[in-house]
Amino acid sequence: MDIITVSDLQKIYYVEEKQKGFKGLMKGITKPNILEKYAVDGLDFTIKKGEIVGLLGPNGAGKSTTIKIITGILLPTSGVVEVGGVVPYKDRKNNSKRIGVVFGQKTQLWWNLPVIRSFELLKALYNIPNNIYNKNILAFKEILEIDELMNTPVRQLSLGQRMRVEIAAALLHNPDILYLDEPTIGLDMFAKDKIREFILEINRRYSVTVVLTTHDMSDVEKLCERLIVINHGKKVADDSLQRLQELFGRMATLKVKFDKEPDLSDINSLFIKEKSGMDVTIVFDKSIVSAISLINILAQKNTIADFVLRNADVEDIIKNILEFE
Repeated sequence: MDIITVSDLQKIYYVEEKQKGFKGLMKGITKPNILEKYAVDGLDFTIKKGEIVGLLGPNGAGKSTTIKIITGILLPTSGVVEVGGVVPYKDRKNNSKRIGVVFGQKTQLWWNLPVIRSFELLKALYNIPNNIYNKNILAFKEILEIDELMNTPVRQLSLGQRMRVEIAAALLHNPDILYLDEPTIGLDMFAKDKIREFILEINRRYSVTVVLTTHDMSDVEKLCERLIVINHGKKVADDSLQRLQELFGRMATLKVKFDKEPDLSDINSLFIKEKSGMDVTIVFDKSIVSAISLINILAQKNTIADFVLRNADVEDIIKNILEFE
């Protein structure tokens, strides 16, 4: 069942073109030249209940604008958006009851209050029944290990601790959808793992739909079943991570160290990306030739001291998608 539907979505900003010199300044006052800037341009996608979807793209691609529209913060120029049957920017109150939002650089907690007081205020704001509130607090204490943080003022928490309680706060009212914008930004590897484990756990336990925007490709690789890639406000890819790896992750890198100056005459020169003394870097298409075949060919005329094979990671795949656009 689709829980989010976005159809032909557009968001246009109108900006004044700056003109040089005094004449340009006067013309700008009397007859300004207004330009249209498409932040989102004809975007279409659907997300099913219980999916974990990565909404990805370079800076300025339109990710944040899209998230702000589907969370009800921004009004689109045109198009259709429905979240659980509700148009978010027309019915913000009902929409807010269905969603939880975590922005890595912003807080929804009260800075000088202990964590438990912020939770109690959110309980009152969302009118959360006592049984649901108490059940969720116990679950979050267990999964996120925040019991010892409950009486600590938010301002005294480390970034990793704050992100754990931020995510708990976003889920107190049992939302159907959790929007995460850079949830692990600035965290160390242990804190990142804790956040990722929790996201997977609440998705498994409660079928919470998760929409993730991030520049940390480890988040994508460990959390997302599906990727929607946008650029210049348009969708350029929408498929499972596995399928995108098959389509855009065919290139691999083989780094080989030889005992002496190698004979590379049997290797197509197009494969060789870099050669430095006895070290050779080979970039190849796995659909054309396998790493084992390349190593066997090289070993016929050379003695290989060591080699390292690196397959395309998620960052490589996203770059390839954008290059093929």
